[in-house]
Amino acid sequence: MKTLKFLLRPSWIALVLGVLAFAFACFYLLSPWQFGRNAERTAQNDAIQKSLTAAPRPLDSVLPPGAAPSTQTEWSRVTITGTYLPEDEVVARLRTVQGQPAFEVLTPMRTTDGQVVLVDRGYLSPGDRMSVPPYTAAPAGTVQVEARIRQDETDPKNRDAFADASTGGKLQSYVVDSRVVARSSGLPIRPGYFQLEQNQPGVINALPLPQLDSGPFFSYALQWIAFGVMALAGLGYFTVRELKPGGVLAEMGSRERVSRRRKSVAEMLAEDDEDHAGETGEPPAERQEPRS
Repeated sequence: MKTLKFLLRPSWIALVLGVLAFAFACFYLLSPWQFGRNAERTAQNDAIQKSLTAAPRPLDSVLPPGAAPSTQTEWSRVTITGTYLPEDEVVARLRTVQGQPAFEVLTPMRTTDGQVVLVDRGYLSPGDRMSVPPYTAAPAGTVQVEARIRQDETDPKNRDAFADASTGGKLQSYVVDSRVVARSSGLPIRPGYFQLEQNQPGVINALPLPQLDSGPFFSYALQWIAFGVMALAGLGYFTVRELKPGGVLAEMGSRERVSRRRKSVAEMLAEDDEDHAGETGEPPAERQEPRS
């Protein structure tokens, strides 16, 4: 049995640390991340499936005034009665609907009980040069709409809505977020937004619901676990292999020693050529072999 001195070699220590770091990432970072995404997709699918058969309810019976949507309330269908505020409208840019670029029109609404909510009226396909095309204005007067509760998106850069020459003077935002529209309008908009369904007053093109499939997240999580197990198993195999005669490191060491010996012989021949050149004044390349 070989000694365990090879475990102290820098190359072996680096290998062990690399394998352990990879396995840690697989077990505690990557697979939990995929399991979490699978749980989110499952919860979303369940909520959408329930909402397909449930009748819409008044907003305040689902979300008390000022309450933010959660995973338990998102996608629920609610009814809202109020008046659109088109002068504070914002268009969300850089959106994708069914794989195609789109804009989404966000219009605040003041409800009959005095709340202000943000209504997503649907999407538009970009016009020339990716500009916002003309679209139907929100109806005037008091209307009742059916919509789905949605949680606010978050812009990592926390950018405000803006208007310049590139937007034709129209306020645009990078996310669908009630907080962004509240800052641009100065209105006390309640958290979350409300996505209009088809055939509702003010709807443009109703946003489609997400597909009800589980996605690949669960299988990805299992793959990361398998990769971590394989990495540890490989480390164990090579450790046992090193404990036996003719280990990989030993073979590599033998090759290095042979290589060093061969290099030493070559150096000796080169030195001999240089010595001969110094004695005869001939260049090393012109050295004559002795005749027999």
